[in-house]
Amino acid sequence: MPGFDYKFLEKPKRRLLCPLCGKPMREPVQVSTCGHRFCDTCLQEFLSEGVFKCPEDQLPLDYAKIYPDPELEVQVLGLPIRCIHSEEGCRWSGPLRHLQGHLNTCSFNVVPCPNRCPMKLSRRDLPAHLQHDCPKRRLKCEFCGCDFSGEAYESHEGMCPQESVYCENKCGARMMRRLLAQHATSECPKRTQPCTYCTKEFVFDTIQSHQYQCPRLPVPCPNQCGVGTVAREDLPGHLKDSCSTALLGACYPVPTLLSPCPKLAMARHVEESVKPHLAMMCALVSRQRQELQELRRELEELSVGSDGVLIWKIGSYGRRLQEAKAKPNLECFSPAFYTHKYGYKLQVSAFLNGNGSGEGTHLSLYIRVLPGAFDNLLEWPFARRGLSLFLGRVPAQVLCPKSHRGVGVEDGGRVLQNLS
Repeated sequence: MPGFDYKFLEKPKRRLLCPLCGKPMREPVQVSTCGHRFCDTCLQEFLSEGVFKCPEDQLPLDYAKIYPDPELEVQVLGLPIRCIHSEEGCRWSGPLRHLQGHLNTCSFNVVPCPNRCPMKLSRRDLPAHLQHDCPKRRLKCEFCGCDFSGEAYESHEGMCPQESVYCENKCGARMMRRLLAQHATSECPKRTQPCTYCTKEFVFDTIQSHQYQCPRLPVPCPNQCGVGTVAREDLPGHLKDSCSTALLGACYPVPTLLSPCPKLAMARHVEESVKPHLAMMCALVSRQRQELQELRRELEELSVGSDGVLIWKIGSYGRRLQEAKAKPNLECFSPAFYTHKYGYKLQVSAFLNGNGSGEGTHLSLYIRVLPGAFDNLLEWPFARRGLSLFLGRVPAQVLCPKSHRGVGVEDGGRVLQNLS
């Protein structure tokens, strides 16, 4: 091996350089006859060519006169150098003799993998290699607990029978991989399954609805001809060409017969048809009842006054007054009305025989505030004031002007007017 080819901090002195390789001498030897020094390897290579002369002065050489030079070797090994990985980032420097000790710990030095895989890498990259990349590393499966080498684990990963996975049919079920095959063939609602009657495949949760409509579904002949079952799509052809009990058109007119049909088939047809027809009629009646109720509600809304005028005609006043005397707290209610367009919804209630302290001596009237269609647009609480009530006898046709709210009484009864 020639001399040391390292990055020296100082230029080596000439006497420390090998005359043959021009580098600081490695394992220097001295020719005692002339005193010249060389690298042991360089001199051996030179003499191996058959020239037994000193390379410097060409004097004859004697192998017996060549000796190691330990003093010179100490001087060479004391030369300060940089780490051989200085360009890669190592900042170590020191005597040449300490280089090997440094390389044993240098994080930039390339070392073989301790797991004896073919990789050689820097010592600083070794932990990541041992943890993630080394094919000889030992790994334990988190699902089954088995121990694998790195190569075997890569094959086992994604195939472990104990790993919890979702169904490939996207039904949402999750189970261990070893149960997936059984689930996919016999349990999954999204598995495909061929129709029993035709050759098409369907998702399992839809195949039943298909089978009820499948054109190859076997159905009995409606004429009960004894042929057994016929595919649904073949039934028209069977009735037309093959059915032994199929009816021909009547050769003479029958006024009461809409179509030729056996009595048994007709009875069965009527029995099978009456239930769906009845259900359809019930649904129609229910829908019309709801529509009628909605129309009535809209009509009532339209009938509610929205101009602030209420004309309330109380008929049979005498009879109602007697009923009020016989039944305490008997209350009469007027139609609802609005104070103005988009206003408050009000209602007048009357105790014809009085209420509270006025019972038996007065006619008691109250104004009620009802839930209206425009309450969200109004100010609350209700704060209207200034209502004046007048009671008198007037003909029913006179009642109140439009600027008043009043209560009228038929057959000469009393009229209550509410001025606002």
